[in-house]
Amino acid sequence: MTRLAAFLILGLLAALPARAFETLAGAAWVYDITTGTVLLEKNADQPLPPASMSKLMTINMLFEALKDGRVSMDTEFAVSTKAWKMGGSKMFVKPDDRPTVEELIHGIIINSGNDACVVVAEGLAGSEENFAALMTQRGKDLGLTQSHFTNSSGWPDPNHKMSARDLGLIATRLITEFPDLYPFFAMTDYNYKDRVPANSRNRNPLLRTGGSGDWTADGLKTGHTSEAGYGLVGSAVHESGRRIVFVITGMASEAERAQEAEAITSWAFREFIQKTVATKGSRIAEADVWLGSSSRVGLVVGKDLSLLLPSLAQDKLSASVVYTGPIEAPVEAGQKLADMVIEVPGIPPMTVPLVAENAVAKGGFPTRIKTAFGILATRVMAEIGS
Repeated sequence: MTRLAAFLILGLLAALPARAFETLAGAAWVYDITTGTVLLEKNADQPLPPASMSKLMTINMLFEALKDGRVSMDTEFAVSTKAWKMGGSKMFVKPDDRPTVEELIHGIIINSGNDACVVVAEGLAGSEENFAALMTQRGKDLGLTQSHFTNSSGWPDPNHKMSARDLGLIATRLITEFPDLYPFFAMTDYNYKDRVPANSRNRNPLLRTGGSGDWTADGLKTGHTSEAGYGLVGSAVHESGRRIVFVITGMASEAERAQEAEAITSWAFREFIQKTVATKGSRIAEADVWLGSSSRVGLVVGKDLSLLLPSLAQDKLSASVVYTGPIEAPVEAGQKLADMVIEVPGIPPMTVPLVAENAVAKGGFPTRIKTAFGILATRVMAEIGS
């Protein structure tokens, strides 16, 4: 493993640590989707009871079924006695109802309906137990490393767990993979068949406040049980176009959750600025090449590199390039060869892939002879020195 200093124009970039956000949450994760930057993590990989926030995985399963054509918005699902009798927050379906997929999406996202989740689980997988097993496996496929599901709703169970990072990752997927369906998360009211107006309002506090001047919230899901406390998976968009996802859990009250959600969102937008630090093709470093027509190859960024930097700028950030070398020829132009690790005070390190600036062909016979003589000379000198 070879580590080089990056000679990117990092000297032009200065960074003072952003004022650290001392969150009251027991676990938290803040992620800037626009630049792929983790801004904050606290106990982010600890498996915790997710309460209704795990309904995001149920919604993901339903959105996937819509995307691949297994169901449509008009598909009707039966309501079992189990679904009808579910406690906690409800959409208030009855056994003789045949709610559509669209109605169930409203019921899960806006009403946080435990009954609606069971209807979807049974409709897609035959039973909630089968559906929970599918959720767990699908989560693993999507890179959720600390998630295990025993039900579709987040109903308290000692084996039903998710980490803050996993919740943030599934939220990010819902936003980026289902842009046509994501607007459901911004809806504030839904009253199925006018049954329970008292439960018609979306509990996401940021949707009620509408944001904070220069940013607007548009999702995603709250959660609460006595064990989990009050939590929220949220997302907001800044007027500049930047989008963040955040997860907070373990709050003591609804009021504390609302205050923390607004504070952490404002911090994420106001303490960081987005800046393009290298354009596509900018040479960052060079790597040694083994038995190639050239002994060196440039390492470049494959696309424009935009970073989030603390808004106050005084201390320099640092960067290093890591690769396993020397790199054996032939090398293709654009081939990934290395990683640049950028360290900015106040946020976790960022890793950027670097690719070959140009192709390097395998060297001919003269190259092999020259290399062989070089190795032989090195060994002779070593023996003489010993």
